[in-house]
Amino acid sequence: MKKPLFGLSMMPEADFVSAILPILQNNSVDVLEWSFDTFYDAQEPEWLSGLLDFYSANNRLLGHGVYYSLFDAKWTERQEGWLKKLKEEFRHRKYNHITEHFGFMNTENFHQGVPLPVPLHPKTLQIGKDRLKRLQDAVEIPVGVENLAFSFSIDDVKEQGDFLDKLIEDIDGFLILDLHNIYCQSWNFEISMQEIIRLYPLEKVREIHLSGGSWQDSAYGKKPVRRDTHDESIPEEILNILPEVLSQCHNLEYIIIERLGHTLNTDSEKDAFFDDFNRVKKIIQASDSLPGNKRVWHKKNEESSVPLEDLLLYDEQTELTKMLFDGIQIHSVKKHDFHYFKPENWDEEMITTAQQIIKKWNPY
Repeated sequence: MKKPLFGLSMMPEADFVSAILPILQNNSVDVLEWSFDTFYDAQEPEWLSGLLDFYSANNRLLGHGVYYSLFDAKWTERQEGWLKKLKEEFRHRKYNHITEHFGFMNTENFHQGVPLPVPLHPKTLQIGKDRLKRLQDAVEIPVGVENLAFSFSIDDVKEQGDFLDKLIEDIDGFLILDLHNIYCQSWNFEISMQEIIRLYPLEKVREIHLSGGSWQDSAYGKKPVRRDTHDESIPEEILNILPEVLSQCHNLEYIIIERLGHTLNTDSEKDAFFDDFNRVKKIIQASDSLPGNKRVWHKKNEESSVPLEDLLLYDEQTELTKMLFDGIQIHSVKKHDFHYFKPENWDEEMITTAQQIIKKWNPY
């Protein structure tokens, strides 16, 4: 029975490729995933281009977008430009599929960081569908969406799987199930990983992400907050649950380990990384309930229309991001009267975490 292809998220640092050279040389890396838009405005190093071109030529390259921002409620020239550069990239290289993150991150002057959750509202669903359709129109390959690690409330955690299912249905899309993102939600909201995973449409999972992360001290003297920072080993809880997840994802084709390029410097870091890699490889080899055939995908061609916008939602996205950046007191955030966002239901610890994330990535 066919096994999913196993590989890595490629990082642009020369130290990263130097660290992973042993598993590249022994052909253990079946597939590479590349965040192509991180180099939209930069020149790729020659060694990186050569490696990506090699995997592309052998039909073993996946595309992972970072900066499109599916749920920006206002359509901008930035997004138009992003799609134009995407088409140029796809003329240059062959990708098996392309994925983007759930959430929004590009409002006003805040262009860095991690995607923030959107209110799981029919209007935001419509906007997400519109943005996803425009992404699909630009390429001739399957398009997918990755689940988000960060949530403001337990309701967001429980409703995200169903929301994602509806989001991708119009383009016959798929999901990346990021198990460390699930682990973060499980820890932060005290709900089991299995319970969260059962809320996702597992038949639509085409790819799985595995990674590690870090602990952030609680602002309230409680247990630490789990962050999806891709800078440590894969937690044991994820490796333990992986065989069960594999048995449930019958259309799975790829498994990718993510690790930041500047975090494999010491011998102990490299040893731990290779240990993770080998353990995951053994789990894949031992699994016997994996798919035999690829899910057939058909592109749905639709007439292009005017981009859907909601300026009230856009204003609220901008206002919320600014409030978080400015470090407005938590009780003021929770009492703020939004139409779409419902901060009165949000966890105070998660609001503080969002403030710290935005300040880290937008220091000025």
